[in-house]
Amino acid sequence: MKSRSDVVTVDRVKLAAKRDKLSFSEQWDWWDWVASEDKEMAEVIEGLIEEFPEMQYFLRKIPEVHSNYLSVRYLNGTDPVIFGSLLYAVKNEKDSSRKDNQMFFYVDQKSLVTINLDDNTRGIMNTGERSAMLQQCNTARDGMFVLFRAILHYYHVGMDQFEMHLRELERKMESRNARTLMDQILEARFELLYWSNLFIPYSELMAAAREAYLDDIEDSRFFKQLQHRIERMERLFQHYEKEIDTLISIDNATSGVRGNEIMKTLTIVTSVCTPATAAGAIWGMNFENLPLIDKTWGVVLVIALILASMASMYVWMMMKGWTGDLLKLKPTKRPADDPGKRGESVRKG
Repeated sequence: MKSRSDVVTVDRVKLAAKRDKLSFSEQWDWWDWVASEDKEMAEVIEGLIEEFPEMQYFLRKIPEVHSNYLSVRYLNGTDPVIFGSLLYAVKNEKDSSRKDNQMFFYVDQKSLVTINLDDNTRGIMNTGERSAMLQQCNTARDGMFVLFRAILHYYHVGMDQFEMHLRELERKMESRNARTLMDQILEARFELLYWSNLFIPYSELMAAAREAYLDDIEDSRFFKQLQHRIERMERLFQHYEKEIDTLISIDNATSGVRGNEIMKTLTIVTSVCTPATAAGAIWGMNFENLPLIDKTWGVVLVIALILASMASMYVWMMMKGWTGDLLKLKPTKRPADDPGKRGESVRKG
């Protein structure tokens, strides 16, 4: 077994090259290998081909796979195997930044092989809870379900932080719906889209597991635990998508009402000022014989007529009900709106 201490960056996650083989319940093994460079990846591929000749089709495809990939094959036409790659984000409560990683995996009845699993997930799998679950697994496929369920922890952490930002955005919209809020809503939508796209392979994995193991998989509690956690995440995504759509609808409605009020205000101002505009146009003409132009009190009379016409126009529109108060959004403060008193749901795994 080789052990190396050099550390390089792969997809913004630092991976230390290593090759471990862990045995559980004397029924299956977990081959946990890390290749931090292209040269080391070639060595890992050749080493695994020697151990698992039936894996060479999948192993040869690794250098050209840069996205999520999943395939179900049957050794000898009967024994199912699942292999592929998983793109996921490593995110902890104490680390606000997320780090992307790509892991390759292969599972048959007695062996689970992972390549480039991140160190943080490896530490989670070494905790007492996860180690006990791995020891209780009778097959490698159950170990795979435990591992993928642990990786889903990062998605819950990402959703917890996303929910905090969304609640803050809702409070801003409730207190003062500024024009810049739409940009923040779109940022939240793209954040949700990011996590939702990362989650797609899990739905494919569940379908692939049923394809490979048929009814046998329904008796596995580890499969059911993963299934229930995936369903939790799906409900969260659906809820947040509806919530963001609601915020966009509210912003659009508010913008529409504001636009209507602005147009109504401009129309009223234009209509009221129309007599003054007409009088100014007429008496500003370059003619010698304009009415009242030679009278000392003519200017006063014309101004009085203009003001009276403007007042009459406004009173007429007011009697028609065409005038109204401008839209005024005032923040409504209630005890329940105190951010310190609002509970935030926390999903741990």
